[in-house]
Amino acid sequence: MKIAVVILAGGEGKRIGGNKPLRLLGGVSLLERAVCYASGISKLCAVAVRDETQIGNIGIPVVRDDPEIEGPLGGLVAALRFARDEGVSAVLTIPADMPFLPTDLADRLLDSIGQSRAVIACSGGHQHPVCGLWRTEGLDAFAEYLASGRRSLKGFAKIVGYVAIDWPVDPLDPFFNINSEQDLAEAERLLA
Repeated sequence: MKIAVVILAGGEGKRIGGNKPLRLLGGVSLLERAVCYASGISKLCAVAVRDETQIGNIGIPVVRDDPEIEGPLGGLVAALRFARDEGVSAVLTIPADMPFLPTDLADRLLDSIGQSRAVIACSGGHQHPVCGLWRTEGLDAFAEYLASGRRSLKGFAKIVGYVAIDWPVDPLDPFFNINSEQDLAEAERLLA
C-alpha cells in the first residue's frame, strides 16, 4: 500500500516557550529530524501546521490544520485530505516532537491495519494516536464525530475502528515526546 506521511506540527508549544518544531536537539531542529524520518518512509510527505510561520521553509509541502478543529484532530483532517488529494489510500501521522520513533513504525502499522480504518502505536500501556496509520476513507466519519462535540484522536480512532500495536520501552520508550525544557534536556542526554 502506498502511503503519505504527514508531520503534525501545529501545536503552540506553550510548555516549552513556543516554536517547539524549531527547537534544537543535537544541533538539528525537531522538525528537521521529523522530515528526515518521514522522507525515509515515503516520497509523499508534508507537514501540518496552524500557521506557516511556526516552521519556516522546510522543503516539503505544508498543509494547514482545519481551523475549525482544535488540537491534533485538525492536523489529522488536513493529513487525510492531503493523502486523498494525492491519490493514496492512507496516511501515516507522526508528531514533530518525538525524536526517537522506531525504525519499524510504518512497516508494523502497515502489516497490522487489516480491514481497520486506523492502527495506532502504543508503548508502556499508553496509546499514541499521533503516531498512527489512517485510511483516507475515515474522512467520511468526521462530520458525525465533530457533531458529537468530541475532539480527541483516541475518540476518533474508536469511531472509525482501529487496532493498537505495542512497542517495548526498554531501554528507551520510542514514543518519548518533548513538551518542556526538562524533556528537551532529557532528550539531549538520551541522544548522547
